[in-house]
Amino acid sequence: MHPVLFDFGGLTIYSYGVLLAAAYLLGLQFALIRARARGLDGQRVMDLGIWIIVSALVGAKLLLLIVEFKQFTGSPRELLGLARSGGVFYGGLIAAVTVALIYLRRHKLPLWTTTDVFAPGIALGHIVGRMGCLLAGCCFGRPTSVPWAITFTNPLAAANVGTPLGVPLHPTQLYEAGAEALILVFLLLWERRGYGFPGRTFWSYMLLYGVSRFAIEFYRGDSRGMVLNTLSTSQFVSVILVPLAIIMLFLLSRTNDPSRRVAVQRVAA
Repeated sequence: MHPVLFDFGGLTIYSYGVLLAAAYLLGLQFALIRARARGLDGQRVMDLGIWIIVSALVGAKLLLLIVEFKQFTGSPRELLGLARSGGVFYGGLIAAVTVALIYLRRHKLPLWTTTDVFAPGIALGHIVGRMGCLLAGCCFGRPTSVPWAITFTNPLAAANVGTPLGVPLHPTQLYEAGAEALILVFLLLWERRGYGFPGRTFWSYMLLYGVSRFAIEFYRGDSRGMVLNTLSTSQFVSVILVPLAIIMLFLLSRTNDPSRRVAVQRVAA
């Protein structure tokens, strides 16, 4: 764990901030490469990416504020902690998708083709972002005795995000980074076998991430809010997201099935 990369007198460069910026930039650059390959307007995609980054940052912190409202409103010092934290990924994802849909509608970009362009970039950025979590000590796991447990020792992490020190913990940051890497590889390989239909890559990402996040949440040890005293906030979102993704994949595959379109045209004729 290495929360601070550099400290030049009063100027402190935090590892989480650096890797979070790198995550957004890598994800956006990957999306731009994919957009150009599909004949999309690069400038429009760049503008959309910037809107996505801003809305994701705001949404992630807003959802964290909602699920930990009492903690953050307890004192001004806690609110400063909110500014330093990365937030809840699902909050950023929901806000980014909402803003993206509004932007796509306004500028008449192809909806599902554009979301397909961004989905692998989200996975790539998430991998890098979780490395930032690992260095900062946030998003930590439950105490465990597994051989691959990690133990944090930096007092700054405990002060900033409440990381338990001297206790072997599940490396949930690595669990999620690994899951995102597998999802990324799967999406790219599946695309190589055939594009399929617009929306397939995006909703496949939503499905696979929802399943992996639901499982990894069982090993998280940080406070993330509870719904019905049973599920964490992220698990609750996953319970909604996974069925929605399955339904959307089914509907989009039916809508874009060439044999079905031919049959409909014959009936109409």
